[in-house]
Amino acid sequence: MLLHLLRTAVIAAAACLLSQCSSPGPAEVVVSVKDQKLGYYREGKLTKEFKISTSKFGVGDQPGSCRTPLGKAEIIAKIGSGLPPGAVLKSRHWNGEVVKPNAPGRDPIVSRILWLRGLERSNRNAFDRFIYIHGTTEENRLGQPASYGCIRMGARDVVELFDKTGIGAKVVITQDHLPGA
Repeated sequence: MLLHLLRTAVIAAAACLLSQCSSPGPAEVVVSVKDQKLGYYREGKLTKEFKISTSKFGVGDQPGSCRTPLGKAEIIAKIGSGLPPGAVLKSRHWNGEVVKPNAPGRDPIVSRILWLRGLERSNRNAFDRFIYIHGTTEENRLGQPASYGCIRMGARDVVELFDKTGIGAKVVITQDHLPGA
């Protein structure tokens, strides 16, 4: 029990250190694996839809599986505030490089990172697996499963979502269609 409390305190402290923005208020994000879309909801109403990519290996939360975990999660950290769209984030730090969409032979994490922590037994490994909502340069592959477990968005789309959501925003990853779409 003490180990669990210590781990939770460390995660919360890391979130404070890694977070670069305050929360703009309650919002919810729903990721539809079936539709390959992400819905942004405000007060229960779908206000914006984005084309995304989930894992090309399917769904699941086993360590090393490269799958997208299903279930309820929350944004625990936001990384990349103020960086230009296409900024390459290596090990959660900008390396100074900016890559254009669909750059041949490139597949880095770009623009922003919204780090997820699973809230259910079925996705409890998400934080330790570094499951993010993040930008991709492979925008031509959005709309189809193409990631290694994360939820990929267009470089500019992830900036918009980053600016709309705060730490603690709820995220639901489902195999169903987006509600209200």
